[in-house]
Formats: sequence, structure tokens, C-alpha cells
Amino acid sequence: FSPGLLLVAGSFTAFRLLNRGLERLVPPPPSARRNRWKTRKGIKGPEALPGTHSPSPHRFCLHPGLSEDPVGTHPPGAHSLVAVSVGYFLEDFVDMLCNQKLHQSWELLFHHSVVIICFGVAVLLHQYVGFALVALLVEINSIFLHLRQILLMANLVHTTCYRLNSIVNLGTYVVFRIATLAWMTRWLFLNRKNVPPATYAVGTVGMAIMTPMNIILFYRLLRSDFFK
Repeated sequence: FSPGLLLVAGSFTAFRLLNRGLERLVPPPPSARRNRWKTRKGIKGPEALPGTHSPSPHRFCLHPGLSEDPVGTHPPGAHSLVAVSVGYFLEDFVDMLCNQKLHQSWELLFHHSVVIICFGVAVLLHQYVGFALVALLVEINSIFLHLRQILLMANLVHTTCYRLNSIVNLGTYVVFRIATLAWMTRWLFLNRKNVPPATYAVGTVGMAIMTPMNIILFYRLLRSDFFK
């Protein structure tokens, strides 16, 4: 077993134990007891714990070569961070399969499948780790998506906290999701001759799936929080 695969297995186990522990220690609010799984997911997501598996933007300032060569360049510990992220997405995938009906979670299952495949390639090949690290910037916005879910389940929609979170959520969505995915798509297109065909195909398919999904989610958030 390579160190990367061991990290993936360790991450999966750690998040599984965290999942079980939160289920016992954190009781859901009365308004959310009908769906305990969603409450637990909203709290346990590492996006709700900044820094657990999301790279901080200052890393990209400290390593300017990352944006120029995301194939071979990556800061120390980046490979481990991507491996830990694969473990999290695997655990969340299994958690959804066990606790949600397929028609309720197929979009997230599909999303996680794409991420696991793309990040798994980076972990196994020790290449494109920088590219995967750029992709993890997307998860910074997930902090506010999870907080939004928790506020919804607590019936705190008509509060200042929810309104402020909605504004920050949409702002970080544009910066860390839409802009990041646009940069990744542009980089793939400009460097298509320098990327092996198989890897280019995986990356292109991943971007072709992720970009429409994120645009649709942005429209849903905009309609729900601002146009109602």
C-alpha cells in the first residue's frame, strides 16, 4: 500500500468515527428530528471546520508556481491534503448510500464519484496534485452552504444571521466555485497538448459535469434566498 492509499483509508476511518460520535453527542433541534441524517451531515462536514480539508488562499500566494504548473508543483503536505479529501468524500458517499434514498441524493453521489476519481488519479500518480488543490478552493464556499442548511433546519430563515450568511454564501460561491472552475477549464484547454489523453479526458469530463451542476445550484440558491 502506498502512503497515499493509507492516508485515504485513515481519513475514511476517522470521518466514519466522527460521524458516529456526532450522532450520539449532538442531538438535533426539534424542527430537524425528522431528518437526523441531514443534521449530522450539516455539522460533521469538514467544510464546517475551516482548514480540515480546504486549502487556504494564502498557500497560493506563497507558491506562485502552483498556478503556472499545477501538474508537478504543489506545496508541502498538499498530496496528504488531497488524500485526506478523498477519504472524506468516500465516507460521505457511503453515508449517503446508507441513509438517503437514491432519488434524494443522486446529484451528490454523482458529484462525489467524479471528485473521487479525479482526486484519486492525483493521489496515485503524484501528479496534478496542484490542480486538485485548486479544485479544493471550491470547498471554502461549502462552509456557508453547510451553515445555511443548519439554519434552515433550525427554522432560522427569517433572521439577520441567515440573511448575512446568504450574502456571504453567494459571494464566496462566485469567487471560489464559479471562478475557480472557470480557471480550471481554461487551464485544461490551454494545456491540452501537454496533458496525456487519458488524464485530459478525465479532467474534461469532470469539468463538463461540475460546471453545469454548480451553475444550477447557484440559480437555486439565488431563487430561494433572494427572489422569493
